Amino acid sequence: MTALQYEVFVTPAIPQSSGTLNLPNGDPMVWSPISTTLIYGEHDAVLVDPPFTTDTTRAVLAWVEKTGRNLTEVYITHGHGDHWLGAPVLLERFPDTVVRATAGTKAHMAGLATPESRGPFWDVLFPGQIPTTPIDVQVVGEEGLSLEGHALIPIEVGHSDGDDTTVLWVPSLKLAVAGDVVYNGVHLALAEFADGGGDAWRRALGQVVALGAEFVVAGHKDPSRADDPAEIGRTRRYLDDADRLLQGSPTPMEFFDGMLSLHPERINPGILWFSALSLLAGHSAQ
Repeated sequence: MTALQYEVFVTPAIPQSSGTLNLPNGDPMVWSPISTTLIYGEHDAVLVDPPFTTDTTRAVLAWVEKTGRNLTEVYITHGHGDHWLGAPVLLERFPDTVVRATAGTKAHMAGLATPESRGPFWDVLFPGQIPTTPIDVQVVGEEGLSLEGHALIPIEVGHSDGDDTTVLWVPSLKLAVAGDVVYNGVHLALAEFADGGGDAWRRALGQVVALGAEFVVAGHKDPSRADDPAEIGRTRRYLDDADRLLQGSPTPMEFFDGMLSLHPERINPGILWFSALSLLAGHSAQ
């Protein structure tokens, strides 16, 4: 049985449409870099979490084609649109590819399956940039996926930065493709952090730790950083710092500045500003 390998493609930050939310200093917002993982054997490959715009997914497709492997399946770790809306671009080139997700993820994806449902958010931020062709999603069971005789196992971890998130575990590589459970060098999306969301996220991180992975691919990462399991602990510390600051009932600006001072190495402060406004909507933005 041929050994598997993996590679990660990081889609660079994507500018959001002008006229939408800006940073406090007036700088335009961008979408965080997105990680797409290709796991491959001698002939076939499985792709995890394609990006969401037509152009960025075409770049991922060109990267896949260079490997010379046949794309048999696409796995989606969770329902956020930035990790799957571009899938129709892949299916145009590989029409026999099967898109798979857990039942929970598929249900969340269904909520964004039409332009009408995603219009108030995605089509405002990225007008005309997102494919509209519907895709068929097949639910993956407990048996997981198989790639040239190797198991790829979805691990349901519950809530992280959204509900019903999963991690794809590849035992033969000791690889955990962690989706948005783990962030690597990027500010976290905390809009769903309140009302127990942080505690649930910590439990999800504990499940990733228990896998004993040697490589952990974060759903959003600074491309200069390695897929280091230590990012699990760094993600947890970010959550702990956010909890501590929120206990002081800060304004959005105070929370934003406090997290920036604690985590100056992380990129894309825009998602932190959006999180601050989402969590502290009762306060003035200033």
